[in-house]
Amino acid sequence: MIKGLYGRHVVAYIGIAAGILLITCITLIIEMLYHFSMYRDQDMGMGLNISILFDHLELAVIQSVLWTSVIGIILAVLISLYVAKKITAPLLEMKKVSELMAQGHLEARTKLKGKDELTDLGNSLNFLAEQLQKQEHLRKIMTSDIAHELRTPLTTLKSHMLALLDGIWEPTPDRIRGCHEEIERLIDLVGDLEQLTEMESPHFHLDLQNEDISLIVDQAVESMRPAFVEKQIQLTVNETNSIFLKVDRKRFVQILINLFSNALKYTPEGNEISVQLKEDGNKVELFISDTGIGIHSNELPYVFERLYRVDKSRGRKSGGSGIGLTIVKKLVEAHGGNVLLESKEGVGTTAHLLFTK
Repeated sequence: MIKGLYGRHVVAYIGIAAGILLITCITLIIEMLYHFSMYRDQDMGMGLNISILFDHLELAVIQSVLWTSVIGIILAVLISLYVAKKITAPLLEMKKVSELMAQGHLEARTKLKGKDELTDLGNSLNFLAEQLQKQEHLRKIMTSDIAHELRTPLTTLKSHMLALLDGIWEPTPDRIRGCHEEIERLIDLVGDLEQLTEMESPHFHLDLQNEDISLIVDQAVESMRPAFVEKQIQLTVNETNSIFLKVDRKRFVQILINLFSNALKYTPEGNEISVQLKEDGNKVELFISDTGIGIHSNELPYVFERLYRVDKSRGRKSGGSGIGLTIVKKLVEAHGGNVLLESKEGVGTTAHLLFTK
């Protein structure tokens, strides 16, 4: 069964054609009956007069054509105006809404009813407006957060530089080191933002190869081991057989390093961090568990948002930039996997990565 906008057009055009044919038939019949009646009145029993009969038939045909043309044109105009109004009204409504959106009124929405293609187009426009409004909100938040993140180290550097220039402070190694640390934090923040922008680019792609995940985990662990030793944190990795999965080796190491760094940052000295890798059928699971300060349940839904830090009062040195977990989520999803965080305050946090072969 034909439905939607196409169906409405088909019905309208068939209606116009059928209407004109019906009018033609009815008009022709009426005219024929009328002129035959006139012929009978003129004949008055005089017998068949072919000339007069042909004259009446000719008039009947001509008048039928004229009446059919007039009524058909009127019918076509009325139906065309109706169909055009029905089609253009929602289009004009969507044009008005799109112009409002272009002017920055992203809250504008179309109000269409029905179940045809124009209604679907209007719903798509509304969905687009919702997404743009959401992205605009996120952009404002992100701009504000980036400005806040950059302002603090820059303000610290400025105050240190002014104190050194005015002779209030002596340029001691400790004070120069403090300035250097603030610069390093700025560089790290900019670098994280660049990585995030690269991952959200449509040109971003992974170089997937069939790799032994257990060897990649060992590589990441060894690269982080000196930092764990320095903080006196025990790092244990479960022994497992070779587990192969299609991954981008460089990006997968980046995932692990970010998770290890996060666990190290929030785990007190002398505690433990464990890594468990296992394979279950076509599923590969990786668990990175720490015995750190944990995360409140109200904060867990937001930990993967960019520039979000669980404890806003925590210093940037201990709190990080709030981009590491966002990068982890982007890369894990790019590999077709999922990442979840399970945490309890005062007990610790577990990062659970799940991949399908």
